[in-house]
Amino acid sequence: MTQEIVETLSIDPFAVMNTVGLIAFALVGATKAIREEFDMFGVTVVGLATAFAGGMTRDILVNRIPLALKSPVEIGLGLLGVGLAIGVSAALESADTHPLTLLSDAIGLAAFSTTGAIVATQADISAFGVVVIATVNAVGGGAVADILLDRSPFILLDDFYASCAVLGGSTYWVVATAGGSDETAAAVCATMVVGTRITALIYGWTLPTAQVLGLTRN
Repeated sequence: MTQEIVETLSIDPFAVMNTVGLIAFALVGATKAIREEFDMFGVTVVGLATAFAGGMTRDILVNRIPLALKSPVEIGLGLLGVGLAIGVSAALESADTHPLTLLSDAIGLAAFSTTGAIVATQADISAFGVVVIATVNAVGGGAVADILLDRSPFILLDDFYASCAVLGGSTYWVVATAGGSDETAAAVCATMVVGTRITALIYGWTLPTAQVLGLTRN
């Protein structure tokens, strides 16, 4: 499977992952807004925020103009994801928690973890920086979307989500430092994130809270 991903990524690792991530996250964010009965403008705003907020933060951190402000293609991909969310919500009951949406979210998380790691590596920053930017790129949009939906960002709660991006960014750095090609590092990173996220969903993995660890007084 990893070899097939490597061959696909040989075109342009960043472009492929960025395209996948934008569509997947716009779909996920818009689906959540539809569930909350936002109007179509609100659905579009939440969908695009989910798709672009993480990447824009990434670009600001590495001191470059956000791609979303330079390329109309990026906006088009985000709008495509919003359109798909509308179609999915019309066809499926509880679309925001449907396995198709959860899979899209896992794929988007993997794609944006990878694009963040690629950009950070090209910016020649430290290993810690690579992991941070990969994680911010992956979860930043979802955090902004949750704020727009008037709820606490779920990445700060006990779900095993942001941890997948941390693992992915770390994996990318290890493979790249060991001499692996950009395509190989991207493929391994994406596989790691998708694999851990789907496994977490199947087995109900969560990170422990302070209460569970007995670090607070009742």
